[in-house]
Amino acid sequence: MSAPDVIPSPQEILLAEPRGFCAGVDRAIEIVERAIAKFGAPIYVRHEIVHNTYVVNELKSKGAVFIEDLADVPPGSTLVFSAHGVSKAVQLEAQQRGFDVFDATCPLVSKVHVEVAKLAKEGYEFIMIGHKGHPEVEGTMGQLTSGIHLVEDVEDVARVQPGQTDRLAVVTQTTLSVDDAAEIAAAVRARFPKVREPKQQDICYATQNRQDAIKIMSPQVDLVIVVGSPTSSNSNRLRELAQRLGTESYMVDSADELKPEWFEGKSRIGLTAGASAPEVLVHEVIDRVKALGAVSVRKMDGIEETIKFPLPKGLKLDDIPPPGHIS
Repeated sequence: MSAPDVIPSPQEILLAEPRGFCAGVDRAIEIVERAIAKFGAPIYVRHEIVHNTYVVNELKSKGAVFIEDLADVPPGSTLVFSAHGVSKAVQLEAQQRGFDVFDATCPLVSKVHVEVAKLAKEGYEFIMIGHKGHPEVEGTMGQLTSGIHLVEDVEDVARVQPGQTDRLAVVTQTTLSVDDAAEIAAAVRARFPKVREPKQQDICYATQNRQDAIKIMSPQVDLVIVVGSPTSSNSNRLRELAQRLGTESYMVDSADELKPEWFEGKSRIGLTAGASAPEVLVHEVIDRVKALGAVSVRKMDGIEETIKFPLPKGLKLDDIPPPGHIS
């Protein structure tokens, strides 16, 4: 009688580098924490400050109130715009309602807004590459009342009908798949050869770096785990990229969502985190995978991100107590 097969357990965790929080997320969270420290709770935040359940719940516990409709904000309140940015209409409504506003829009998203405003004055229309319904897309498209057209895939490019093509520019949601965006941009160029593209691509450095790390990591592992919330665009793109590269991959909001059967027969586990996922969640996943048998953790070589964005005026004062920052 033969011995039963032994299903090997995970032996090594390979940590992607870089992973987790980017400078825009760090800044957005700090804006909310400093506003609470300076003005007291509640501080109202339009939309989730970043797309991560843990971060949102932590800030709720400190006194942040997340809303979608500015009508839900009491007069005289302090309001923070989320990292994804808002439309001109939302900015105007907040001003008319007299709120004390701090804008936590990621500076890389703001750069796209500035580009749209500048080129619109020169008579340009726009094709925006992005996901319908995503708050960043709504914010960017909401910089104009007309003349900006959304495409989500190559098929949309064939259908889009701008009012004119002599002055046409393309802009991109910052958290897309680099490869998908390049494919769609190529289709835009093929149909509209005179289209103006940004001097630097709109996809942010953090999205690019995390996707590049996945491309290096995926061939080295048997399974990829991405820490991120379902609403996080850049986290979803990481999981999709690993899958496309031929590596089984899953995205989890927390270690509680890990399933032991994922790890059966897998000896090396790749682990990364989206740009809005805190490192504490990564460590919890490491602990859970170790409990399943992993005996070592190795960090990949990778780009060290040193970018830091300044805080808005009014939140830089030395007398503000340092926040208990989410990490």
